[in-house]
Amino acid sequence: MKVKKKMILWFVAGLATVLVLTFFVVNLSMGEKKIDRQLGRHYGSADAQFEYEMGSLLGPPIIGGNRYQTLLNGVEIFPSMLQAIASARQTITFESYIYWSGDIGQAFADALSERARAGIKVSVLLDWAGSAKMDASMLKQLEAAGVVLQRFHEPKWYQLGRLNNRTHRKLLVVDGRVGFTGGVGIAPQWEGNAQDSDHWRDSHFKVEGPVVAQMQAVFVDNWAKASGEVLHGAAYFPPPVKAGDHRAHMFSSSPTGGAESMQLMYLMAITAADRTIDLASAYFVPNALTRAALVKALKRGVQIRIIVPGPFTDADTVSNASKATWGELLDAGAKIYEYQPTMYHCKVMVMDHRMTSVGSTNFDQRSFSLNDEANLNVYDEGFAREQTRIFEQDLAKSREFTAAQWHSRPAWDRLKERAASLLSSQL
Repeated sequence: MKVKKKMILWFVAGLATVLVLTFFVVNLSMGEKKIDRQLGRHYGSADAQFEYEMGSLLGPPIIGGNRYQTLLNGVEIFPSMLQAIASARQTITFESYIYWSGDIGQAFADALSERARAGIKVSVLLDWAGSAKMDASMLKQLEAAGVVLQRFHEPKWYQLGRLNNRTHRKLLVVDGRVGFTGGVGIAPQWEGNAQDSDHWRDSHFKVEGPVVAQMQAVFVDNWAKASGEVLHGAAYFPPPVKAGDHRAHMFSSSPTGGAESMQLMYLMAITAADRTIDLASAYFVPNALTRAALVKALKRGVQIRIIVPGPFTDADTVSNASKATWGELLDAGAKIYEYQPTMYHCKVMVMDHRMTSVGSTNFDQRSFSLNDEANLNVYDEGFAREQTRIFEQDLAKSREFTAAQWHSRPAWDRLKERAASLLSSQL
């Protein structure tokens, strides 16, 4: 009898082990096949073929008639977003990875609740992990006011294999006509004007024009996954109205479909670059493929400048894994700068002063393969010049990290970087 009991216990233990291992394998795997070959260089950024293929391979076409406003730090970002919410007359759709309690979280909850009580259809999608620090009272306030709220990939037995897939998208669309995207989360560290180490440096963008419909479509994609409901009709997709002269498209990526769109976008832009690439990246952990593309660009004479967080970071492991990848880039001539005043959370790429990419995507494997992301690509020299000017303002507050420094860094730093690199597929 005792032997039989032991056999049952061993069987149960073995089954539990298999289930746990399966859980981790499913969550840590990339799902779709990865892009594993370099793109050939068939055109430069000035060639019409570049924009044609960007609009074809990434999904939605590039459309004109748009206008943009750059918002720097919480002091500009949050008032503009809250003003747009207050102006809503029909619908508000809002998706965010980070939403925590605090003064700014309460301000958004109050604004969204007020509009919902006024009869506006308010749909809010929050990542379950990213909104874990949100008080239950705030959730109850939103729901009591009539806000329809969904949590993305909240742990449930039938979707445990998706726990490692988070929505990192940052979208606000009001009445289908005004949109916002960028790097900001709803939390205290984004308040203020990056005036000290407790207040982060970030950029966000207000958008008007036909491309807002593409932003809305990206939201609806994840809303349907979370709720089973497809939001549509003129209240969400009003007839397009020209707001400016800029051309752009909004595209997305997700492990459940088109997971490699973000990496493909970066590879296409890097491969087409003729003169310059300026990259502002909160989490810069380029894989071998993107490093090779950057090195090839450097060898054909492209000037590459990269700003990353410096002494203030919210992710030491990412910082260590990042630095482990810098050697070949620095040796090939890339310039890498560490932002000094506070945490640097910007996600902006400017290529040849012709194309600018902004949105939620980090330059790392998690954004390329594991998260749901969304980026807005703007094809306008004026907008690119503005972002270059802002980039150089940040550059003035950064310290260059040279190839000589990289090769002479202490053994302990190298060990930490090597250890962190083992986790690079999850960073």
